Amino acid sequence: MDLIKERRAQEWREELRKATSPKERMAMTRVEMPALDGKYRATNHEEVSQGLTAEMAQSEAKRCLDCVNPSCMEGCPVSIHIPSFIKNVEAGSVLEAARVIRETSSLPGVCGRVCPQEKQCESKCIYTQKMNKPAVAIGFLERYVSDYEREAILNGSAEESRDPIVPNGIKVAIAGSGPAGLSCAGDLAKWGYDVTVFEALHELGGVLRYGIPEFRLPNDIVDFEIDKLKAMGIKFETNVIVGKTISYEDLQEEGFKAIFVASGAGLPRFMHIPGENLVGVMSSNEYLTRVNLMKAGQPGADTPVSHGKSVAVIGGGNTAMDSVRTALRLGAQRAIIIYRRSEDEMPARLEEVHHAKEEGVEFMTLHNPVEYIDDGTGRVCAMRVQKMELGEPDASGRRSPIPIEGAIEEIEVDQVIVSVGVSPNPIIPTNFKGLKITKRGTIEVKEETNQSDLEDVFAGGDIVRGGATVILAMGDGRKAAAGIHQYLQAMK
Repeated sequence: MDLIKERRAQEWREELRKATSPKERMAMTRVEMPALDGKYRATNHEEVSQGLTAEMAQSEAKRCLDCVNPSCMEGCPVSIHIPSFIKNVEAGSVLEAARVIRETSSLPGVCGRVCPQEKQCESKCIYTQKMNKPAVAIGFLERYVSDYEREAILNGSAEESRDPIVPNGIKVAIAGSGPAGLSCAGDLAKWGYDVTVFEALHELGGVLRYGIPEFRLPNDIVDFEIDKLKAMGIKFETNVIVGKTISYEDLQEEGFKAIFVASGAGLPRFMHIPGENLVGVMSSNEYLTRVNLMKAGQPGADTPVSHGKSVAVIGGGNTAMDSVRTALRLGAQRAIIIYRRSEDEMPARLEEVHHAKEEGVEFMTLHNPVEYIDDGTGRVCAMRVQKMELGEPDASGRRSPIPIEGAIEEIEVDQVIVSVGVSPNPIIPTNFKGLKITKRGTIEVKEETNQSDLEDVFAGGDIVRGGATVILAMGDGRKAAAGIHQYLQAMK
């Protein structure tokens, strides 16, 4: 039966190839994602990117050449069969495209919005590799498919589709409900494991909930993906801190045969410069958690957050962009990115930089803060920044910033948000005796399986990488799930 199905699929794809010639496909222009007006959206938390129409999606899908050796898949950490889902979009079989994506991805609605496809799957596209043309918009199409599926399920025009699950009765615990934990849970559940996800906070989703603003990733998208996992039988417990409220030994006593640690990197880094303890200086981690999770920006919220009028955000990554764009939405009259390298070296997605500029964010590149100034009452009122120039590339491959002697200027600010990186959450590394921990505080694991020195403990995501993208964390979750499955089956 599988051979018949495969043969029919090959015939169908051949028909699609003949319908539009390669020359016609290559002549098509990459679709642009519709977005809300910059000035309008800077005043609210509505989702910026509006998604593709059916016509736009089919047109973009036709650009895919359905390569014999699809190099785009080499750039996907969760191994989505990209050509298959795109060909289904081209044929109008969008729910089948969703099924293809969900074979390997538990969070397509999330990935279609926040993954840096331009550095992963799209960077491997034959258009960019050999033709010097824009890649097929794989991320836009993934979002279109996931949104179509979600709307069809919610309005009752389609039913949930999944292969039947045969429970095996083996319990597995997962610490953390972020992308690594959710991805691992989804794969384990498909194999029949009795999975319980423990979340330290009162809401599920980890960094997807507290770290990414709703104008980039609406909470109802996260809720939908988690509800699909719940429907698979996965259990979730909130307000449980693995390593504190429940120990490694407790989990073993409760019959969990393996544990996946996906506790993230929730420890903010600072620059250790004068004035960092002033009121009005905070980490991006705290700022975004207060606003996104605790609703601090809304009137009457229990958790407060200061609303700066002149806000400086230190850093050039996606979290810095999220912070500075959030500051605008909370009423900042001036919102500035301070980054010590040039814009070309910024690790943030090009789309996020573009959106920030459209919304009125100022970019002060090749500058680095050296001191925050006290207004006399313990609050920040200004900052001194050192002008920089670029030297030789460092270990990251980016050119190193070098101070220009004597080039220091002062900027008036009443709020500073520091976004220069995070360190792993230390609770589990400290309390799980026997784990091998690196100097950076990350858990050491075997590359092939993500298994730690404690044979029943696996780990992935930021607790191993020290800071990474959503899709890389999901890839770790999938790899760890396979490692756990292999480990537990060998114990039988």
